[in-house]
Amino acid sequence: MSHHVYKQIELTGSSTTSIQEAIENAVARAAQSVRNMRWLEVVDTRGHIEDGKVAHWQVTIKVGFTLE
Repeated sequence: MSHHVYKQIELTGSSTTSIQEAIENAVARAAQSVRNMRWLEVVDTRGHIEDGKVAHWQVTIKVGFTLE
């Protein structure tokens, strides 16, 4: 078994549709420049309310990736 060293970054994704999409947006954007992503942890979830309805989601995640 190989040994890994991980680094963490914190990201906040947003979506007008869902919490899941906010997370996926953050991971997809990070994937454009971060290699070897392995896991994520949801740290915070927030929403913006307009006219009595949820209008916008923001989800903060920690993403771990292996160092090369």
